[in-house]
Amino acid sequence: MKLDWDRRTCARRGHITYAPDEAGLRERLHASTALGEAWRCLRCGDFALGAPHGSGPADEAPLVPRGRALRDLFILRFLAVERGLRGLLVLVAAWAVWKFSNSQDAVRRIFDENLSVFRPVTDHFHWDLEHSPIVDTIRKTFDYQHSTLLIVAAALVAYALIEIVEAFGLWAAKRWAEYLTVVATAAFLPLEVYELTEHISVLKIGTLVLNIVAVLWILLSKRLFGLRGGLAAFEAERHSASLLEVEESAGVAPAAV
Repeated sequence: MKLDWDRRTCARRGHITYAPDEAGLRERLHASTALGEAWRCLRCGDFALGAPHGSGPADEAPLVPRGRALRDLFILRFLAVERGLRGLLVLVAAWAVWKFSNSQDAVRRIFDENLSVFRPVTDHFHWDLEHSPIVDTIRKTFDYQHSTLLIVAAALVAYALIEIVEAFGLWAAKRWAEYLTVVATAAFLPLEVYELTEHISVLKIGTLVLNIVAVLWILLSKRLFGLRGGLAAFEAERHSASLLEVEESAGVAPAAV
């Protein structure tokens, strides 16, 4: 069964109605019932009881996302949530690096003292704990200079802020956020590919695929960097949608261009 995004959204957020000044369109959008006047919703097309939410010329009717536009908005907000969660996780990592940089010696002692707890288990499986890659990697971080760790923490904070700004912009469907997302995501793709050459994991592959799909989808669907007509075509598409909202809801076929 095909998901009706329009009615699903109206059921959750409520209808959006509009009374155009043009008499012909106004009559098509308006209905009188025993319970009072009703106006056709600009999103789902159903009639809703009560006064309209707005009025004015038809070409000034609000641009209400529906159908494909509503689905695109859902995808943008999914990406916004993913960026926001990633930004928060990176902030936590930055705090951990900063905290560690101020207490390297104490953490080193705690690590060495508690490492022996795992030796009975590792000895049972004949695993050399002292020279394992994980332990070696952790011990190498203890040798990093304090200034180096502070630079790493600052870089993580900068990256986290970019992700959080992306999240807020994508949630609000801002065009600048779409550009920022494409540029920032594409800039880190070579690093993600390099990490796969070092160590392959399902999470890394999934993240890389998601980022590539996100970049391509935003580029093409939002007509960024001049693709598919660029900004002019994008604005024309939005303007046409705004003009057609009332006409389509009224059942009037759009004029041929």
